[in-house]
Amino acid sequence: MKTNPVLAPYTFAYKHHDFEKSVAILADCFEWMERAPEASIHAIVTDPPYGVKEYDFDQLEKRANGNGGVWRIPPSFDGHDRSPLPRFTAFSPTDLARVEEYFVTWARLTLKILRPGGHIFLASNALLSQMIFTAIAHAGFEFRGQVIRLVRTLRGGDRPKNAEQEFSNVCTMPRSCYEPWGIFRKPMPNGMKVSDCLREFGTGGLRRKPDGNPFEDVIESERTPQAERKIADHPSLKPQSLLRQLVYASLPLGKGLVADPFMGSGSTIAACEAVGYTGIGIERHEEYYLMALDAIPTLAQLTTREAQISFSFV
Repeated sequence: MKTNPVLAPYTFAYKHHDFEKSVAILADCFEWMERAPEASIHAIVTDPPYGVKEYDFDQLEKRANGNGGVWRIPPSFDGHDRSPLPRFTAFSPTDLARVEEYFVTWARLTLKILRPGGHIFLASNALLSQMIFTAIAHAGFEFRGQVIRLVRTLRGGDRPKNAEQEFSNVCTMPRSCYEPWGIFRKPMPNGMKVSDCLREFGTGGLRRKPDGNPFEDVIESERTPQAERKIADHPSLKPQSLLRQLVYASLPLGKGLVADPFMGSGSTIAACEAVGYTGIGIERHEEYYLMALDAIPTLAQLTTREAQISFSFV
């Protein structure tokens, strides 16, 4: 398939694959953002490595071997096998400083490639969101609030390790029932109104829902369905029913470029394809990149529980 001419300036000499409207690129996102055209991306929707460390190559190898490392290999629960989870509570002060530095650097590069008024939707978690959101704001972005994804998971709620019987009425942390997504906007030029930014850059606001109501900052969500996990066996896979709503809202005029610098198995790019947007996915791990090539078109074709919402294809 011939590369979409709109996307050609973003592929460079990297290995890449074209879909109907989008492209997946095998590259390190920091290196790619250094090279990408300035002020050319309309929005970013991404689920970054929450603590950075868990996606180091050595930690992924430990996870694959069942040894854990920073990944906690949890016991089965009510007969169900639980997925490995990063142990953010085990991070040292040095690890936390590394996280902060990582996201400041990332945000500064993101500031370069986004158009004025362009938005970031960034997944996080309750333990690290304050640090990560502050780091992104320090890099120069406007903090515009959060989307709270209401979803019950099996994270937290455990009794004290190796003392479960002794302290049976104690949990070390609350059971997680939500996931925060930070919303940030690249500042508009001084004196520019949102209406002016929309006219000049196609950015500055968020797209209303297909029924005309405003985009809302609380989304009742499901855990990622097993049908989607069978398509893409990635530890941080988010459901299409959520991502399609976020992606749809990210382009206020329904047109432009949506980038995911941490593409993983391609769920955000699949959401772009599903709602008719043009996406650019960057992934440095070849295993996940290759997974995405098969997963993206398959995920994009799925009917989600939000199927009753009639997206306006563009």
